[in-house]
Amino acid sequence: MNILILGGAGFVGNNLVRRCLREKKHNLTVVDSLDARLKSDIEFLNEERGEIEFIQADMRDSRSMDKIVEGKDVIFNCAAQSSHPMSFVDPAYDIAINCTGNITLLEAVRRHNKRALVIYASSSTVIGKALTRVVNEKHQELPLDIYSANKGVAEKYYYIYNRVYDLKTLVLRFANLYGPYGKASPEFGFINYFIHRAFSGKEISIYGKGSQIRNVMYVEDACDLLYQAIFHKEIFGGIYFAVHREHYSVRKIAEEIVSAFGKGKVVTVAWPEIRKRIEIDDVIISGAKLYNKLQWKPRFTLRQGLLKTKEIMEEYKSKRGDI
Repeated sequence: MNILILGGAGFVGNNLVRRCLREKKHNLTVVDSLDARLKSDIEFLNEERGEIEFIQADMRDSRSMDKIVEGKDVIFNCAAQSSHPMSFVDPAYDIAINCTGNITLLEAVRRHNKRALVIYASSSTVIGKALTRVVNEKHQELPLDIYSANKGVAEKYYYIYNRVYDLKTLVLRFANLYGPYGKASPEFGFINYFIHRAFSGKEISIYGKGSQIRNVMYVEDACDLLYQAIFHKEIFGGIYFAVHREHYSVRKIAEEIVSAFGKGKVVTVAWPEIRKRIEIDDVIISGAKLYNKLQWKPRFTLRQGLLKTKEIMEEYKSKRGDI
């Protein structure tokens, strides 16, 4: 198959490239804008230039997208501005990538490659605060930050282009992914930030009691799910939660990270005002609808995922001297 991965230098995209390379049977094209604000990882892509075609391009550039989507059998869109705080600092930038960029991609597919399977990596945070004990796809959407609102808008684009133009689109909503090659900044997900703090032997600060519950999933499981989805045409046209059955409090997650890495320390701090305003409290999500259709289960527990992350980070550091 000819596979295109957009946002291939980001956290999920980076790991998805590795997942697809394991198959040894696909022609893989990887696209990333390498925008410094998104803290992309180009080093890995440089190492794999012999096995992939890398194109530096912006999803918002219609001329580039028109050419890039041609001839592709599968298009994974992992490109995004994924920082919740940054979406408040520069809402227009978030809209440009997470809304305009997705419309540009969909228009390119509509005009030049309607046979392609198009899979969009979305976020569970589109729902906002949970109104029921367990959340599923019937839950309403009242997002509490600009990023989540725009991800929700983009989901509707994929749904509409499937219904109106017969594009083969699929939306998968992930929640709290963690693992190797994640960003060390708190802006791009708390678990990977905690991991980098522990790896460096630093304190992990949690807001308040850290009692809020979250689903968690190791990124390899997420990428395996993305890859397996292309072989299940019956799920295209849908929007699904793609989450692990495991869920823990933020404090428990932090403590497990310290335990797995054998260093670091968990401390509590007061809630910053802006973070308190957008906090979604307990959210327990069911992925049953998707898993029942795919007959797929995650392979890694939280402990197993953390230990594998530690192993990969240590190997990475020994080769490069940093992380």
